[in-house]
Amino acid sequence: MHIQGKTALVTGASRGIGRAIALELAQQGVKCLLLLARDRQRLAEVAAEISPLGVEVVTLALDLAQPIEVNIALAQAWRDHGPIHLLVNCAGVAHQTPFLQAQLPQVQEEIAINLVGMYTLTRLVARRMAGQREGTIVNVSSLMGKVAAPTMATYSATKFAILGFTQALRGELATHNIQVKALLPSLTDTDMVRELQWFRWVRPMTPEKVAQALMVGLHKESPEILVGWQSHLAVWCNRIAPRLLEKILLLAAPLSQGRQKSHQRFRPARAVTH
Repeated sequence: MHIQGKTALVTGASRGIGRAIALELAQQGVKCLLLLARDRQRLAEVAAEISPLGVEVVTLALDLAQPIEVNIALAQAWRDHGPIHLLVNCAGVAHQTPFLQAQLPQVQEEIAINLVGMYTLTRLVARRMAGQREGTIVNVSSLMGKVAAPTMATYSATKFAILGFTQALRGELATHNIQVKALLPSLTDTDMVRELQWFRWVRPMTPEKVAQALMVGLHKESPEILVGWQSHLAVWCNRIAPRLLEKILLLAAPLSQGRQKSHQRFRPARAVTH
């Protein structure tokens, strides 16, 4: 996909990977950027960074868990700013906690934003893309959508689901000339992961590197964009020796040292959207 002169919608654009992708798209010559997130102030700050690059910027302060509001705002944006050629579903939230300590409201929030919110917005955009017979959809999953990890059960579940959703859409929407890809970054140094207890031996990458990998992936036919050597190594190991990888992940997890004691004092990390 060539993004020069196109219109793109990025969710979760107020911070982290979403912000980095928005800035990279602007630098690569996109014509119009629709930035969607819940934090109006942070969206305004990102828009102020992008505007000097000569890109039209529209901020949409919306909660993806509110489908009626999202539907109305998207219809107005499409009417006022023309068709959307690229959708990047980056909005997400993570709660890190042992499964036996997980609280249902946190589980519901992760599912509502990471999965249902993405589904709702994609449905609205894809229908319009099908009418114009052109478009690209990128769903941001995670390495945890390939390799699940202790203390991140619900987050991993939503990211696995995103890959299945992406694969299904790729087949269905191909006849409408719509490409559907998945972006799979490993641990990325964002506000969200700073609230988590990191896994041993994992080196975080920058959001900018993830954004650059997306730009490269948009020009390739690959349906999945793995980011970083750690992602490639983990996926390869999961194929060749899955049980070994599970043992390594257990050793790397925050609960691995003195598991019972850690389980009792583990302080769940609060959620931060990205």
